Amino acid sequence: MNKYNVSALILAVSLNVNAGEYTKHVDPFIGTGAIEGGLSGNNYPGATMPYGMVQLSPDTHPAPDWFNASGYNYNDSIIYGFSHTRLSGTGASDLIDILLFPSTGNATSSKFNHARESASPGYYSVFLEDEGILAELTVTPRTGIHRYTFPKGSTGNLLVDLDHSAQKGSWDRKIIQSQIRKVAPDAIAGFRIITGWAKLRKVYFYMKFSRPIADMRFYDGDRELRETDVINGKALRAWLSFDVDSPLSVNVGISPVSIENAAENLDYETSGKDFDKLAAEADAAWEKELGRIDAKADPETLKTFYTALYHTMIQPNLISDVNGQYMAPDYSIRKVPAAGSAEYSTFSLWDTYRAAHPLYSLIMPSKNADFVNSMLDHYNTYGYLPIWQLWGQDNYCMIGNHAVPVVADAVMKGADGIDPKRAWNAVKGSVTKSHPGSPFDVWNRYGYMPEEIQSQSVSITLEDSFDDWCVAQVAKFLGKENEHEFFAKRAGNYKNLFREDIGFFAPKDSLGNWIEPFDPLRFGANGGYPFTEGNAWQYLWYVPHDTQSLVALLGGKKAFENKLDTFFTLTDTSGEKNDNISGSIGQYAHGNEPSHHVAYLYNDAGNPAKAQRMIHRICKELYNNTSSGYAGNDDCGEMSAWYIFSAMGFYPVNPASGEYYIGTPLLDECVIHLENGKDFVITADRSKPDDIIVKDVRINGKKPGDLKLRHKEIMEGGVMKFRLQGK
Repeated sequence: MNKYNVSALILAVSLNVNAGEYTKHVDPFIGTGAIEGGLSGNNYPGATMPYGMVQLSPDTHPAPDWFNASGYNYNDSIIYGFSHTRLSGTGASDLIDILLFPSTGNATSSKFNHARESASPGYYSVFLEDEGILAELTVTPRTGIHRYTFPKGSTGNLLVDLDHSAQKGSWDRKIIQSQIRKVAPDAIAGFRIITGWAKLRKVYFYMKFSRPIADMRFYDGDRELRETDVINGKALRAWLSFDVDSPLSVNVGISPVSIENAAENLDYETSGKDFDKLAAEADAAWEKELGRIDAKADPETLKTFYTALYHTMIQPNLISDVNGQYMAPDYSIRKVPAAGSAEYSTFSLWDTYRAAHPLYSLIMPSKNADFVNSMLDHYNTYGYLPIWQLWGQDNYCMIGNHAVPVVADAVMKGADGIDPKRAWNAVKGSVTKSHPGSPFDVWNRYGYMPEEIQSQSVSITLEDSFDDWCVAQVAKFLGKENEHEFFAKRAGNYKNLFREDIGFFAPKDSLGNWIEPFDPLRFGANGGYPFTEGNAWQYLWYVPHDTQSLVALLGGKKAFENKLDTFFTLTDTSGEKNDNISGSIGQYAHGNEPSHHVAYLYNDAGNPAKAQRMIHRICKELYNNTSSGYAGNDDCGEMSAWYIFSAMGFYPVNPASGEYYIGTPLLDECVIHLENGKDFVITADRSKPDDIIVKDVRINGKKPGDLKLRHKEIMEGGVMKFRLQGK
């Protein structure tokens, strides 16, 4: 096949797959690599299903790490293969399992060009220039499907690499053991056990080819083995050869439990279906999910909006097999309670509790209930709710325990399928049992975290106060008055670190002394300083559960507004910025989550027009439709979720309150198709595109008195009408 025909095939397949009413607006290349002076995202362009176990995508680094965490960077020019698992938008790399690479000889990488690369939801293709091979990828929930078209008359070789991973040594990453075994003339199977950011992960696979294996060579490091059908070791690769007079298809089922389950996953999801059929089914699955919101806007805004919605639906990830089995946090094999239910992992909760989970609770409460029940299963096995769960294991990354607001929010919104008693035990237990980063004996003794006892003390004090408020609300909801009183009081602990003389939250020692010197501009990272991935300016606003008290602490509405003005205009720095600080407007840093709600706080200052101008500015300046499309790491869809809410015209400042602060809509109209069968319609009446100030807003004909939209109002269906005027 010559290059012209291969290019035509790429175009034809892409147009055929990406034909849905909603999927046509998605560009998976958005956020896949920063350009000079631009933004980023740390996303990947490869194929995945909504919330699927498999994320099949090219790796443009031989060992991905911090600044190419998803394995792919748009600025790179070499592909090292296609691996089956990865993270989306995170600041750290993990997974990156089971890499395949096609070759006519023994090449292990190839140059590629974006002009011959294509991606749409559930489909990816690229032309490997060095040897003229067309690689196409699609997926089912638990299976990766490859199709390789080799040049006519060439040899068809395939590298299967179990040694390829995120960078060895990072997070103490190393392979414990692995195996490749020939199990049929046209199939191999195996596993690897690897430890890293997620500890002691077990990944099993069953790999079936569209034709018999003609020749096979095994390697463990530099040691070659022939005349065998099995190899065990810590650095395994296999070279397989095939007759390739037609495209070679490879179906790879994976499982966290066993090879048998991987084979069952593959057979159940792919039997009787070819590549094109599976790619069409993947597109249809995405079309259904994206169609939960029907948006109208200009083409560029629609592309940003639906790509953001797509990114929110990549994770959490399925972790149970088709037979219901999954690997629990204690490494035991367990089973989901009923047919049709599923277990999920990949919970980047310090990020996603803010907007992503409230979005799930709004547009797909049944799926969010599955996520919550998975968290409750984690609690029952592990002793507290997950902090940052990956492949079923908790890596303890970040501070607070922000599964608590996710569970609390779902319970108080009456999500079906969640046992309130079970949920109560989990949220209460998770804020009373001391665990890494949350010594609750210290919390109870001092009413704050002393810095010499618990580093990141100010940030943890503020975030634990919010978690306590969430537990108090669940207690009130369930009629537990004593517990409500206890946790509501503890939710006010944040006030114990407010320094009136300087107007900031500041660190204390265990004797109650303010720690000097204090520099509100100095950034902390993830330990060794009172603030986490930010400074005192960014954490000043973190009282989402008690904004009126925060207004009072800062001297009333006018003083509060003036402080916000300074926050968005002060460009001074002190020392090095944390790597997560990006997308800056003054001290505001949209590239990291602690700032995300702050623009909306102008509503509490009594000046919503300032909120509306800033929200619009962030939407327009800090998101775009290039590979450099985000102001920082997308963090499992959190950056995307902020955009989805803000483009619709409201945002969950307190993500467990059942209330949304009203902003300004970017969309001309959107219809949220609710799971209860009702629609909530949002319209924007504007004369020109830059009409962004809300002149009037009505919810079912009534004007909200406090610039808030209630969750129950949305659930009842109806219409929210904005009348907008110039800036």
